[in-house]
Amino acid sequence: MIYRSKAPLRIGLAGGGTDVSPYSDQFGGAILNATVSLFAYANIEPLEENKIIVEALDRKEQQEFEWSPQLPIDGKLDLLKGVYNRIYKDYQLPVSGFRLSTFVDAPAGSGLGTSSTLVVAIIGAFVEWLKLPLGDYDIAHYAYQIERNDLKLTGGKQDQYAAMFGGVNFMEFYEEDKVIVNPLRIKSQYLHELENNLVLYFTATSRESASIIDEQVKNVNNKNEKSIEAMHQLKEQARMMKEALLKGKLDEFGAILDFGFQQKRRMADNISNSRIEEIYEATKKAGATGGKISGAGGGGFMIFYCPGNTHHAVIEELKRFGGEVKNYTFTKHGLSTWSV
Repeated sequence: MIYRSKAPLRIGLAGGGTDVSPYSDQFGGAILNATVSLFAYANIEPLEENKIIVEALDRKEQQEFEWSPQLPIDGKLDLLKGVYNRIYKDYQLPVSGFRLSTFVDAPAGSGLGTSSTLVVAIIGAFVEWLKLPLGDYDIAHYAYQIERNDLKLTGGKQDQYAAMFGGVNFMEFYEEDKVIVNPLRIKSQYLHELENNLVLYFTATSRESASIIDEQVKNVNNKNEKSIEAMHQLKEQARMMKEALLKGKLDEFGAILDFGFQQKRRMADNISNSRIEEIYEATKKAGATGGKISGAGGGGFMIFYCPGNTHHAVIEELKRFGGEVKNYTFTKHGLSTWSV
């Protein structure tokens, strides 16, 4: 048997950064995001040999070990090994050899939540194989604990829940890791129009989100008023966008995105840079009414709202910067698991 899973990546539409502690613990956070047709995949194949093989097929990386209850966390394929280590610690399973293979449709550091989505997919494959008693919120929180507590990786809370639940969600974050996922029932014509008008662009650069998030955390701990006020405004942006989307006021979408872009730059110094600013201004001249950097910032994917038929001109303008415009559709479902 082979046990498979896949989980969708997400576009953060509004409120980005307010899901990161300590801001979310002290003030509460709010985020609007939507999953798209780019996925993280995980496959587990039990082996007769007494060994464990972990491999990232997209990155052409592989490690092989004699079976052990704990695998070394050494900077290589740590997400894969970290999930196994935690599952064995909590459930004393599996006790046989296996091959764990993964693949992600977008590069690490691209701002679409790749790492957290991959962790959710890996947990999903183990749940499918071992029939673990974990519900939707359990898996998302488990993924968060593995990343933040076990592997000591810096980041927020939205990606794990987006990957688990799928669709368009308004998420609220409170102290003690309390998360409430509110699925939004968006009329299909509104989603089709948003899909048509929202250009997803990869800048052909990845970034290390940890340093950006570390600065954001430091600003909150140091009570940096400018940074904290920007996060307050981004939380309000999520509420504004939720209302606009539910009511079909898509003509307001670009302005709301632009408002968020201005606020995001005030959260930490290295969220934007000269290349991002040049791309952003060029797309606005070509017809976009707003946009944002996806994820922590610094590079990776950007999105632009292009009303009417302006997305053709915006895409043409983006060609001179290199990179890649990515085709996508919104997805309604989160983590899926099955066996063959």
